[in-house]
Amino acid sequence: MSMLGTDVIRKEDPALLTIGGTYVDDHPADGAVHAAFVRSQVAHGEIRSIETEDAIGMPGVIGIYTAADLGLEPYAPGMPMFNQDMTRTRLATDRVRYVGEPVAVVVAETYTEAVDAANAVWADVDILDAVVSMHEALTDDVVLHPAAGTNTIFQIPGSGADVFEGCDVTVELSFRNHRIAPCPLESRATIARWDTVDDVEHLTQWSENQGAHGTRDGLAAALGVDAAQVRVITPDVGGGFGAKNGNYPEDIVVAVLARRLERPVRWAETRSESMLGLVHGRGQSISATIGGTRDGNITGFRSHVIQDGGAYPEIGSILPIFAKNLATGPYDIPNVDVSTVTVATNTMPVGAYRGAGRPEAAQIIDRMVDAFALEIGMDPAEVRRKNFVAPDAFPYTNASGTTMDSGDYEGALDKVLEQIDYSSLRAEQARRRDDPSAKLLGLGWASYIEITNPVTSPDFGSIEVRPDGTALLLTGVSPHGQGHYTVFAQIASDTTGIPFDLIEVRHGDTDLVARGNGTGGSRSLQIGGSAILQASEALIEQAKDVAANLLEASRDDIVLDTATGAFSVAGTPAVSTSWGDVAAAAIDEQSSPFLAEADFQPEGVAFPFGTQLSVVEVDRETGEVVPIRHVTCDDCGVMVNPMLVAGQVHGGVASGIAQALMEEFVYDEDGNPKTANFADYGIISSAELPSFERRPQETPSPINPLGAKGIGESGTIGATPAVQNAVVDALAHLGVRHVDIPTTAERVWSVIDAATAGRDRTENG
Repeated sequence: MSMLGTDVIRKEDPALLTIGGTYVDDHPADGAVHAAFVRSQVAHGEIRSIETEDAIGMPGVIGIYTAADLGLEPYAPGMPMFNQDMTRTRLATDRVRYVGEPVAVVVAETYTEAVDAANAVWADVDILDAVVSMHEALTDDVVLHPAAGTNTIFQIPGSGADVFEGCDVTVELSFRNHRIAPCPLESRATIARWDTVDDVEHLTQWSENQGAHGTRDGLAAALGVDAAQVRVITPDVGGGFGAKNGNYPEDIVVAVLARRLERPVRWAETRSESMLGLVHGRGQSISATIGGTRDGNITGFRSHVIQDGGAYPEIGSILPIFAKNLATGPYDIPNVDVSTVTVATNTMPVGAYRGAGRPEAAQIIDRMVDAFALEIGMDPAEVRRKNFVAPDAFPYTNASGTTMDSGDYEGALDKVLEQIDYSSLRAEQARRRDDPSAKLLGLGWASYIEITNPVTSPDFGSIEVRPDGTALLLTGVSPHGQGHYTVFAQIASDTTGIPFDLIEVRHGDTDLVARGNGTGGSRSLQIGGSAILQASEALIEQAKDVAANLLEASRDDIVLDTATGAFSVAGTPAVSTSWGDVAAAAIDEQSSPFLAEADFQPEGVAFPFGTQLSVVEVDRETGEVVPIRHVTCDDCGVMVNPMLVAGQVHGGVASGIAQALMEEFVYDEDGNPKTANFADYGIISSAELPSFERRPQETPSPINPLGAKGIGESGTIGATPAVQNAVVDALAHLGVRHVDIPTTAERVWSVIDAATAGRDRTENG
């Protein structure tokens, strides 16, 4: 029986649930000293001096260092399409540009001594006006990077074409996708140690990240050494969500300090530091127009997106490209015009967070589809059905030039409808509207598409079989909670017949794993899993040569029984040899491990999709929004392990609902953060969420041998617009046409109050 498509229990969990994981900060480092960073307390200002006198003589202090002390030079943004004059130094030099920016570092013998001394260091700063609003940044009245002469980081011009010719109806909206913090449970930590081998210095850095090899390459470039001189080790990682990609300033500074002091240096951030120093997500201001016919055909769409890039260009600055590439969502809209601009503000830089540009794109089109449906008086589910790309149209290229691999969008909608009694819900909604004592009911749809592994990067996998019959898998992707060990072992076991429990999986050590592109963009199974599959198939071919010798038969007659993991001669299964025997013979013959490697390069990109329905109650007296049902059909192609898919959907949906209801990172007008800890930031819990209802659907992707598409971000992409649309739907009878997210009780109450007051004035003349 095949292991693929079955609910195999995660092999990672017993250790995590008993003895616990081993994280960077758990790693012992003999003789290590501790670093603590001094951070800017103001959002924008010219640095006059860094005052260290009060701290330098404190107990345990080894040294206090600025950028000049460490020889840190400004560097330009890593992406050439960004404004290259917006340079940064890993410890701020001329000016600070956001609260929390590192300006100096203290090294001491113990953690508490380092923190105490860091609190005694202060920066003398001439305060400048802060630019927090994206719209204000566009004016260039205050420029964050004088050498650039502008706050514009990156832009995509629109075509200016008339995309609404012949439309019966057009609807315009302006709204936002607000800034949020990734909030992984494990905050950042790193340990750096230098050794000299044969007169060549080598760095070993323990780092919790989403890709050891990319982290290694970034460290090598920043330190001016060859990549072969750097080893990055990534142990267990307690959440990443896109924010733990690459190197942060602190990682580089710790490595520089260890080199300078000739001692290991370690650093771990506090939760407040994580909220201020880990890239934020989202952060867009949108204006959009949708147009079509009164019978429900959408024929034109235009949007303009302003992206908040934060103080320095990071990957978040380019994410509005998805607003263009995925502008039409799952809909066949022939005329599209999208423009974007990214600006610098005195806030934490924006990076990749769960979905990384795709949730924003989905919110734009799905919010507009609902606005269109409301305007023409058609049920939003039927508007979606009427405009979906047909299943037989794939591969389908949308009006922005994006080609999608496969899809059955109407099928996903129908799966959700099969789960609910839609007409009864609408009837209940109408009944509650007529009952002033009842909470209002809202039904919110979202039908989305997602692009995964968007830059079509390859990845590495290998399998080694040992004489005892056990196997070791190496992977270039990097798990941080998704279940990679389980699903990769499933693939290898299913392909080779080696028992699942005899397969070990390792990752995240650049000296052990030859290469890799890490985890991000929902790429792990479709790319990393395909590499494991191909390596396993290659090892079987090698094994047949060895088994032929052991069985004294023709190689062409050797067959593998994947139910038992035994090689035999076709037609005579009673005479067989095992993987262990084959491995032992191969090792004796070649004096090297018995293994095979593969680098899987996909033929294109995959497009998961789905439909979600949110059912919410709105208290008309307080504005409180409570989701009472959330039904999803998230099609990620072939599901190797449906249980893992369910876990990813549940986590993603929770994240998406959280953003719709409460999560928001807020700065005041001077750039001071108001939500820098979990007491003030709206972290959601199970108490605020309903039990999610899932309906499976599998539309295989043709671009990889597994047929997989990716699932890590899908739940988030659909959930936020579904909840937002549900809140608007609950209030639509009051004349409400839009409610911004997060739909907090205060915001919703204000909308209800304004709508009710307006209606009262109309009714009273």
